[in-house]
Amino acid sequence: MNSRERVLAALNHRPPDRVPVDLSGHRSSGIAAIAYARLRRHLGLPEKPIRVYDMVQQLAIVDSDVLELFGVDVVEMGRGFLTEDSQWKDWVLPDGTACQVPYYINLEKQGEDWVLLTDAGLELGRQKKGVLYFEQTTWPLMERGIADDDFGDLADVLGRTVWSGTPHPGAHIPPDDPDAELAGGARRLRESTDRAVVGLFGGNLFELPQWLYGMDNYLMYMGLYPDQVIRLSEALCAIYMKSLEQWLAAVGPYIDVVLFGDDLGGQNGPLMSPDMYRRYYKPYHKRLWTRAKELADVKVQLHCCGGVRELLPDLIDAGLDAINPVQITCRGMDAAGLKRDFGDRITFWGGGCDTQAVLGRASPDAVQRHVRQQIETLSPGGGFVFQQVHNVLANVPPENIVAMFEAVHQTPAE
Repeated sequence: MNSRERVLAALNHRPPDRVPVDLSGHRSSGIAAIAYARLRRHLGLPEKPIRVYDMVQQLAIVDSDVLELFGVDVVEMGRGFLTEDSQWKDWVLPDGTACQVPYYINLEKQGEDWVLLTDAGLELGRQKKGVLYFEQTTWPLMERGIADDDFGDLADVLGRTVWSGTPHPGAHIPPDDPDAELAGGARRLRESTDRAVVGLFGGNLFELPQWLYGMDNYLMYMGLYPDQVIRLSEALCAIYMKSLEQWLAAVGPYIDVVLFGDDLGGQNGPLMSPDMYRRYYKPYHKRLWTRAKELADVKVQLHCCGGVRELLPDLIDAGLDAINPVQITCRGMDAAGLKRDFGDRITFWGGGCDTQAVLGRASPDAVQRHVRQQIETLSPGGGFVFQQVHNVLANVPPENIVAMFEAVHQTPAE
């Protein structure tokens, strides 16, 4: 099998020739730029610019030599964009490592802080000295609240949060001509690789309101103003649907997976009851996911952190094909139980290595034992794409990263 065939086999619950591997195929399977710089040095690879494509999380573009070395089968659609050196500008990471960021990122130094701004000068986020990431500092609708909102300006305010307002390469901002830059970049990437291509869409229904109003406020609104929460989900779904249709018209022929996002769980389980999920979000997830499959030959993946076992039956019923990152340390997310109860209906894209207690802290030998166990549990019959649980963080030793991928390729798929 080539890489694309391998990933599609897993997504279709057929045993692949080996476990398919993802590293940096989306913004929750990547590697922090600080860790990536150390990894390249550890591997003795030629010096290359460390390029940060995700400013908020400070994730690095993983170069083709590392993808080949680790046998990675997935590539993010954004790698078809910003391919010229002139499209990058110099910056520096919190540990002093030189790097480059996209030319369009608007950064300003204020005292010892770095501030991330919109083109109009609105502050979106701030990175204080010694901090590894940008933190959200603007919640555009916090003061207004949801009680009397008619959501008439919703489309205009979506870009005023650090998560939705900081563009990444290949973001779903379709040009007027669908055959122009967006389609061209996706097409060129498809023609250059046999890897499975993941297109990042987003479409966050539960998280976006938290970015607008504040998480604590929105969770309160879910109990106090149920009708308004439903109206907001309706309004968001309508905006996303228009964008999805334009975006897939341009890139649909060149991608294999559409990635949506909504962190529905926490360490101790879902952040809402199954009844709340069915009322507030499931109908709109179903509309978007169904439409994506009508418009293109794609699988639908949801990036969804936390413990969400109780929500999986409804997510599957809504049309979900794959879930990521499979946060195995959360309540209810034991890999064996998930595989037993849901493994024939959904692909687990992740869960291959615990990043909370193992990847950054254990010995290389312990990392390998853990990875082999996870693969033996999750891989039988397909329905599994290996990646660590969320991104490789800045403190992870390069020896452990190498050990993780060595274990993957030493453990046969079943």
